[in-house]
Amino acid sequence: MKNREAEQNEAQARPVDRRKFLALGGSVAAGAFLSGCGGDGDTGGGASGGEEVIRIVSSLPRTGSAKGQTNTIVNGIQMAIEDYNGKIGSFKIEYSDWDDATAAAGAWDGPTEKANAQKAVADPDVMAYIGPYNSNAAKISMPELNEGGLVQISPAVTWPGLTKKIKGVAADEPEKYRPAKRKTFCRVCTTDDLQGPLAADFAKEVLKVKRVYILDDKELYGEGLAKLFKQQCEAIGIEVVGHEGINTSSIEFGGLMTKIKGMNPDLLYFGGTTQSKGGQIAKDMVNVGLKCPMLAPDGCYEQAFINSAGADNLNGRCYVSIVGLDPAQLTGKGAEFVKRYKEKHKTDPEAFALYGYECAKVVLEAIKKVNKKDREEILKAVLATKNFTAGAVGGSEGWGFDANGDTTLRQVTISGVENGKFVPKKTVTK
Repeated sequence: MKNREAEQNEAQARPVDRRKFLALGGSVAAGAFLSGCGGDGDTGGGASGGEEVIRIVSSLPRTGSAKGQTNTIVNGIQMAIEDYNGKIGSFKIEYSDWDDATAAAGAWDGPTEKANAQKAVADPDVMAYIGPYNSNAAKISMPELNEGGLVQISPAVTWPGLTKKIKGVAADEPEKYRPAKRKTFCRVCTTDDLQGPLAADFAKEVLKVKRVYILDDKELYGEGLAKLFKQQCEAIGIEVVGHEGINTSSIEFGGLMTKIKGMNPDLLYFGGTTQSKGGQIAKDMVNVGLKCPMLAPDGCYEQAFINSAGADNLNGRCYVSIVGLDPAQLTGKGAEFVKRYKEKHKTDPEAFALYGYECAKVVLEAIKKVNKKDREEILKAVLATKNFTAGAVGGSEGWGFDANGDTTLRQVTISGVENGKFVPKKTVTK
């Protein structure tokens, strides 16, 4: 999924001599890396009583504007580990919460994500890498983890080109992320080639939109979604009266909103996130009297978006899509998770808390099945996941990974904002 600092970070990423990096080897490397990792720290500690450690790490933006969203993902991961009391068979399960953001950037950082992937590969105790949160960050860590044979499972990235060839992805995707000529990446959230078109269908069928103006944040996630939304609009007869990228460093967008108001659209679609000014755009729509509804993707499906825009600016006029179900729609184990989360953290879970939990449950069940400290066997077990019902999102029928490493749970929910909360309006399963 989400966020900015994209191509700039990739350009700034200094190449690391991977052979020298891995030559550190064994316990010296592991000790150095664990003492220097970012984030909020580790769950667990040194092994005691001769127990052998299996470590799961996550790499997420824990500094800056996305911290609120990633807090919920980490909470979900920790709750999954608690389900096993931190132990599977003879193995002690440890969790390390790593930060792939920097204070200077205020968001994810390319060199940091790359370093996290490299130190995970070099630590012999690490058996799984959960993350990242941003699709552009995945482009950086995927090749490192692929060469290292370490399973990577993301709760949030949705760019289709990371796993498959469809219209609109680069010609060398996804092969360039698989230098070892094998698959090591998977994700529990469905992809933008479902979310974007279904949002356009909702615009026509439910909102009765005939004319739309499209904005995006010029990032892989936001721009990619906007293009997919636009393609579907054109296919189903919605007139696209304009499409442009915004400057996310701008403080406000009053002039742009005034221009759009003059185009008289029935809808403003924003391909972007809370962090790339989704809330400010909503505010400025109201400030200039642009009365049409706003529709945004799951990068804005968080309470922080509502808070940044102001609930009064969104109530009854803003709709946001989310891959999967809204937490309020869950039944069975999903509803149990929501209840436990609320009891533990004294707040309702954000939607991505479910996917943090799901990622960790998939990994933990794979470790349980294999009952070995073996990256190759755990990788195979994760990718072979089918009919999975041990987590929060699969319901009674479960879900699995397809041949690309994508979830078979192809589901999108679109909610409206009412009284400062997301209220599900329509769910589509394909």
